[in-house]
Amino acid sequence: MMTQLIVTDLDRTLLRSDKSISPFTAQVLSRCRAAGIKLVFATARAKRTALHFAQNIAVDARILHNGAVVYIDKTLVLHHGIASHDTNEILRAISRDYPQATLAVEIDDTLYANFDISAVWSYTPVVWRDFTDLPDKPADKILVGISATEDIACYEKYLPENIYIQASEETVGMIMNRAATKWNAIRHLAKHWGIPTANIVAFGDDWNDIDMLRHCGMGVAVANALPQVKAAANAICASNDEDGVAQWLQQHVLQEDTA
Repeated sequence: MMTQLIVTDLDRTLLRSDKSISPFTAQVLSRCRAAGIKLVFATARAKRTALHFAQNIAVDARILHNGAVVYIDKTLVLHHGIASHDTNEILRAISRDYPQATLAVEIDDTLYANFDISAVWSYTPVVWRDFTDLPDKPADKILVGISATEDIACYEKYLPENIYIQASEETVGMIMNRAATKWNAIRHLAKHWGIPTANIVAFGDDWNDIDMLRHCGMGVAVANALPQVKAAANAICASNDEDGVAQWLQQHVLQEDTA
């Protein structure tokens, strides 16, 4: 396989459990880019919380909110949001039928929530917690708290056909535009750069990584990935706390480049 593009998830994949990137991983990624291989971060994170990692490690593109938002360098090249009227209706309906539901919505890189989300994501500031007067702009995604993956079925009835819900870590249901997936974003970037999907290697750990692992030329799950993610992958590398992504790249891509 000739690797032309590396796509990696961040949390629990590239990032260690303390949300750091080891010097070894940073060095390996730098060597890959020096070899002419493009690097993309693909994450459920928002721009504001992913930017730090893109500043510390040079990347060619960032796939944010699971593919709802895509940047090449600093240029927005793709946005698949939820229309404001759909956002308001979904939030109203869930709040009406599930008054205790913990809800949040991402709009224009700002998080609006009806609960103290810092208990879940300490690195995510909440600017406004009122859903009655949201900005009239498309939402990148809506978040609803869950206690198990099966809980997402409770909320599917509130969603129009062009919107879906997906579990993350069995703690959050992410409601998004059906076109907002990591795999769709990767296809857009691959077409833009003229890279065959067979020459892409992708790394992940969670439900939202399954499609890209299945469809890229090489899909690699970290050892700490969900069983369903491992089943969808072509290979399994060491865990995120063992620099699994960097170890795999050093062994399979950098050796490949010097062979």
